[in-house]
Amino acid sequence: MTTAPRKSAMVAFWQTVGMRFLPFADAATPDLPLGRLLRLSLFQLSVGMAAVLLTGTLNRVMIVELGIPASLVALMIALPVLAAPLRVLIGHRSDTHRSVLGWRRVPYLWLGTLLQFGGLAIMPFALLLMNYQTTGPEWAGPAGAMLAFVVTGFGMHMVQTAGLALATDLAAPDNRPRVVALVYVMLLVGMILASLAFGALLADFGATRLIQVIQGAAVFTVIVNVIALWKQETRDPQATRPDRARPSFRESWRLYRADSGTGRLLLAVGLGSMAFSMQDVLLEPFGGEILGLSVAGTTRLTAAWASGALVGFALAGRLLHRGFNMHRIAGLGVLVGIVAFTAVILSSPLGSVATFVVGVALIGFGGGLFAVATMLAAMALADRSDSGFAIGAWSAVQASAIGVGLAAGGLIRDAVNAAATTGSLGEALRGAATGYNTVYALEIVLLFASLVVIGPLTSRADATPTPHDRRFGLAELPG
Repeated sequence: MTTAPRKSAMVAFWQTVGMRFLPFADAATPDLPLGRLLRLSLFQLSVGMAAVLLTGTLNRVMIVELGIPASLVALMIALPVLAAPLRVLIGHRSDTHRSVLGWRRVPYLWLGTLLQFGGLAIMPFALLLMNYQTTGPEWAGPAGAMLAFVVTGFGMHMVQTAGLALATDLAAPDNRPRVVALVYVMLLVGMILASLAFGALLADFGATRLIQVIQGAAVFTVIVNVIALWKQETRDPQATRPDRARPSFRESWRLYRADSGTGRLLLAVGLGSMAFSMQDVLLEPFGGEILGLSVAGTTRLTAAWASGALVGFALAGRLLHRGFNMHRIAGLGVLVGIVAFTAVILSSPLGSVATFVVGVALIGFGGGLFAVATMLAAMALADRSDSGFAIGAWSAVQASAIGVGLAAGGLIRDAVNAAATTGSLGEALRGAATGYNTVYALEIVLLFASLVVIGPLTSRADATPTPHDRRFGLAELPG
């Protein structure tokens, strides 16, 4: 007789716990239940997995195990970001897509999935051909590898832009920032799970195992993305009818730039994103070459970074809930980043793996604080724009800055090490760590520059969330 009341009490208890300790859960609504929202966000698992492969596992394998120059590796990893500026166009095209089927986002999600699958399918063979080629033209291997990276990266950009726009379409207007942010939780979850999985699978590294892992990731991409988009977008032929009026790209851009703070905010996002990303192509090779970590050990660094980012998101959520100035929170993230890169630099002369891992986690923590605050500000400025265009503009600036940072990091490391090994910089700087530490020091300079740009934004009247906007938790994750 007491079973039913006990069950009701238990359900009520867990609902309370969920709202208190899973603050992103309140992004769900009766029209968009949490189960459907989490299923939609599964596309971020595939994007996060591909990001770990490109900027984490593969760059370590190519530089250390395959002996490919870091500058060439950095160039290949940065090539996909050439498509980053096209995120604005992809978002705009999905906003104004014309189709008798009534879908705006699904075609772009599906095409992006196919591109991501195709790039991952040919990638391991292209990498092995580049390193072990015995017949044919010498350019075939590098060309094939670059093609694989470009196709994979373009698919990631298209999937993420269209998927986030679809999440925004499904959410109520006053709940859109929280829904889009919740979807980004899955990106970090995907990166953490992928880094741990790749670390375990590649513990016994070999060419055959590398092929199996990457092509398994390609199949996983298709399966997960199909599950994510299945019956998510309602067909609305009126919204995609061929004769409907649609604004030009220039008109949409002019509307988005109407606010005077948009340009400064995007510049701050670009500088901060570049500062927090130049080391992405170097951390794992640094751990392997300088500190002697294994492939599995360096791959797990991504989990440390992503875990730090999640903690940063949680802290930013609490601070914004209490009414802290969002741009000052971004500045706090920059200061944490300065401390983080200092720790990474010190890990080399100290020979301390623990200091290095702490520095990596603090990079994620500072980047999380910076990204949460600037993302919230960007979405506040984007209320006048269509969801696809607004998300595309934000993502384009961020991803472009990350791409430039990735390429510059590898090139600077190689150039400095070339001079250091000849003794041109003196005997004290003759070691292999000199090139890495030069990049880390430059990132500290960029972080100080981003502080200068953010400063004037702290005086804006909309820099402090209103009581309504303070409903903020892990759901307000940025891109």
